[in-house]
Amino acid sequence: MMRMRGLFIAALILGCVGCASKPAPDTTAQDQADIQALEAKFAAAFNAKDVNSIMALYTPGDNLIVFDAAPPRQYNGWAAYQKDWQDFFASFPGPTDFTLTELSVTVGGNVAYSHSIQHGILTERDGKKFDITVRVTDGYQKVNGVWLIAHEHVSVPVDLNTLRPVLNSQ
Repeated sequence: MMRMRGLFIAALILGCVGCASKPAPDTTAQDQADIQALEAKFAAAFNAKDVNSIMALYTPGDNLIVFDAAPPRQYNGWAAYQKDWQDFFASFPGPTDFTLTELSVTVGGNVAYSHSIQHGILTERDGKKFDITVRVTDGYQKVNGVWLIAHEHVSVPVDLNTLRPVLNSQ
């Protein structure tokens, strides 16, 4: 009986030599590509003025926080930010030309962040063009295997001599 128990323990030990958990595969390149694809979808949805497609890229619920370039100081929750987009596009009913450049993405597990320069030429109700360049930092969260924007900060630099925003910074 003792010999049988010894053989059983030896078999367990030998069988578990390969049991050590393998390191998780490095998905950084794929995650960065997924986030770049998300930002490309954002640009396409912006140019189409498709609020539903834009909002599909953000985490649902009340945890979404956005600091936008225009008041109010922050939007709390998905529904508040959706209304902001609806109001924004209603203010610019004409054609839109939006580009996103200088995208840099950093990934760490199930969270990531990026920064980019976003330029838009929007058409107001009277046909006048509104040309603006903003700086955007996004924080992402991987939810059920899909990257979504969980936090966003949009800003423009301020000329400290005039205290006016610089809408077309270089």
